[in-house]
Amino acid sequence: MAIDSLDVKKKEVLPEDNALIEFQETLKEAVEILHYPEQVYEFLRKPMRFLEVSIPVRMDNGQTQIFQGFRAQHNDATGPTKGGIRFHPDVTADEVKALAGWMSLKCGVTDLPYGGAKGGIICDPRKMSQDELERLSRGYVRAVSQLVGPTKDIPAPDMYTNSQIMAWMLDEYDHIREFDSPGFITGKPITLGGSKGRETATSKGVLYTLQRVCELRKLELKDTRVIIQGFGNVGSYLAKYLYELGAKVIGIGDVLGALYDENGLDIPYLLENRDSFGIVSNRFDDAISNQELLEKECDILIPAAISGVINQHNADRIKCQIVIEAANGPTTKDALAILDERGILVVPDILANSGGVIVSYFEWCQNNQGFYWTETEVDTRLKEKMNTSFENVYHTAKKYGVNMKIAAYIEGIQKLAEASRLRGWLKY
Repeated sequence: MAIDSLDVKKKEVLPEDNALIEFQETLKEAVEILHYPEQVYEFLRKPMRFLEVSIPVRMDNGQTQIFQGFRAQHNDATGPTKGGIRFHPDVTADEVKALAGWMSLKCGVTDLPYGGAKGGIICDPRKMSQDELERLSRGYVRAVSQLVGPTKDIPAPDMYTNSQIMAWMLDEYDHIREFDSPGFITGKPITLGGSKGRETATSKGVLYTLQRVCELRKLELKDTRVIIQGFGNVGSYLAKYLYELGAKVIGIGDVLGALYDENGLDIPYLLENRDSFGIVSNRFDDAISNQELLEKECDILIPAAISGVINQHNADRIKCQIVIEAANGPTTKDALAILDERGILVVPDILANSGGVIVSYFEWCQNNQGFYWTETEVDTRLKEKMNTSFENVYHTAKKYGVNMKIAAYIEGIQKLAEASRLRGWLKY
């Protein structure tokens, strides 16, 4: 069972690494630009609902281990909440709350009829057997089953979860509710109602965004030098697509290190030789650190791994024209200010990596209709959604004289605030 590359090493936690604070500070800035009253910020800065659960799991050695899990539902004014479930040893309550907020904004930016949610379990999937992962997945669904459902809150894969884990969760939910409910969860195997194109959706969304940016910046994608920090599901597919389009992928990183070649890496060879966790750098004697990789000169830098990798300590050493945020929160607020001052364009995560939730929406629509689309239909609709969302954020940035991150927040907040006002939750 392939799971994205897993960073099990504890990183030093810096003040700017708190994702919830990052979300709230940028949210407040965007609310003030829109001249909304304080109540809008107070309402949106935290999730409407947050559940913490304890999940007992019988391990293969016969002992029972208690795992801690979370589910945050940020805002359901525009429709049911939607968001992934991540398995990682560093999952925290604040991280899950921030990710739920970002998902709300992402759904606003892409005009989806959802609010944001997020789930997580503190665990290390690399040290667990398939049977243990199945029991954990089913236990999580039992713990949150009263809060989720196809018209309430729709989970999906996230960091280090995949279609098999979604299949176990779907089966457990069906047993609890005693009827078949494929729309309960997205990112499922195709044979269980999954959508064609879902596995590659986030990568293709990043690619379509990148192509649009290159058009604006008059850059030819062919021979453009690209560094991708992260070689899991998103990073690896993105490297494949860029290589096939003639871009020069000069660097990739995984959890153990990074590979760099100014003449371009052999991406097909790396894809063929990476392990099930996306690790390939350990096969090479000349591997460098991820920090060194981030500071290498390139045209386009794509952080596609974990949050906070571009921060106030290294932002002045980033040497690229464009940063495309394929990961969630890879650039801190302080770092963004430095990059702005240096004229480096940052395309924010809530726009660039929204392909996953867009195709999850398509999957949900197909489940509700009982009618399934071809991969070409999915890709065509995804590209249209990504391009429309990009144009809206780009023009909002021009209108308000702000960077694209603030512009994306403005786009997302407007829809949430208006829906909340129309429902009578907010008065202004």
